Amino acid sequence: MKIGIVSQWYPPEPAYIPADLATGLVGRGHRVRVLTGYPTYPAGKLYPGYRQRRHDTATVEGVTVRRVPLYPSHDRSGTRRAANYLSFAASSAAAALSYLGEADVVYVYLTPATAVAAPALLRLLRGIPVVIHVQDIWPESVTSSGMLPGGVAGRLAGSVLHAAMRRTYRMASAIAVIAPSMRDLVVARGAVASRVRVVLNWADESLFRPVGIDPAARARLGHRDRCTIMYAGAMGPFQNIGDSIRAASAARDDVDLVLAGSGIGESDARTLTARLGADNVRFLGRLPVAEMAALYAAADYQLVTLKDLPIFHGTIPSKLPAALSCGSPVLVSVPGDSAALVEGSGAGLACPPEDWQALAARFRQAAALSPAARAEMGRNALDTYRARMSRRAGLDQLEDMLVSSAEKHNRVGAAR
Repeated sequence: MKIGIVSQWYPPEPAYIPADLATGLVGRGHRVRVLTGYPTYPAGKLYPGYRQRRHDTATVEGVTVRRVPLYPSHDRSGTRRAANYLSFAASSAAAALSYLGEADVVYVYLTPATAVAAPALLRLLRGIPVVIHVQDIWPESVTSSGMLPGGVAGRLAGSVLHAAMRRTYRMASAIAVIAPSMRDLVVARGAVASRVRVVLNWADESLFRPVGIDPAARARLGHRDRCTIMYAGAMGPFQNIGDSIRAASAARDDVDLVLAGSGIGESDARTLTARLGADNVRFLGRLPVAEMAALYAAADYQLVTLKDLPIFHGTIPSKLPAALSCGSPVLVSVPGDSAALVEGSGAGLACPPEDWQALAARFRQAAALSPAARAEMGRNALDTYRARMSRRAGLDQLEDMLVSSAEKHNRVGAAR
């Protein structure tokens, strides 16, 4: 088939899901064109070596990739973030008919939600079926981040976004969602239930995979004889790093907590650590992603935390498949589907979010488990990933959705 892929983000940005899908589909005999922006994520600055033009087309690993301009921004300004999202929506829509107008089906990596502009235009003008892959729930992803204004203007913007998402869900020929509860939510908001399928996100398997324990990586963690729990990722307003530090401080006789990453919450996290005198909490800063698999193997557990917000009940953060794909036992302090997945698979321990005392108790429980019990959790983690979350499993499902959507469209067209 001729398959179009629309994603605001694409490598060299850290956007492996649409890239893996593109190369995987080419490997299965399809012809794939990608429509994306010039790379600016996550720093909000144009990557070195790129210059924004009206469009630029290149072939990478058998995939034809066209880049269109956008306003570069990824800071906390709602106005600038909106300019980033809307500029890609406009420039991709302008290029859609000439570049993807002959596609049999179009896939859209739906984050931000404005990325649907070009596929929606193709659906409207050419009748091309659209498969959307929902990565986060709008408008909550915007409203919870504080990017919308308050008062009447904010409520009006939220209402407009709600209406737009209902139209998006109803327009789609098929919808992939990344968690079971997300399926229920998009159906409640207008999606046709029979068109929605849960397709769990996979990890970047070129980087996250089981590796042996490296003494240098253990030294990098400052590994001592007691249990080492590692948090790897962003330190922002949603990750609730403060409660992890409070829990580690309370369990300082049993565990070490190592924080690898950075973000706007790092300064506050360091201040809290110093105030608590938590000498068992260490900060490694932002590290190259290529080093993470070795560090995962060197730690005893990976920690995944989120605030208790409705938008997170139906999502599985990317840190979880990354840890499971490495065969790492996990501790999760998150709401909803992630906790159910971990506890149901035996891949680790879970506790309610935003309860640092319960998390401290889980830290102590994790430290008390035998090496054999930890090893069994690690095996369960890897088995769960391979069976339910792997790249191959995801490609199988998404390819089936794309092929089925195109074939159904062709049958309907022939009947007319």
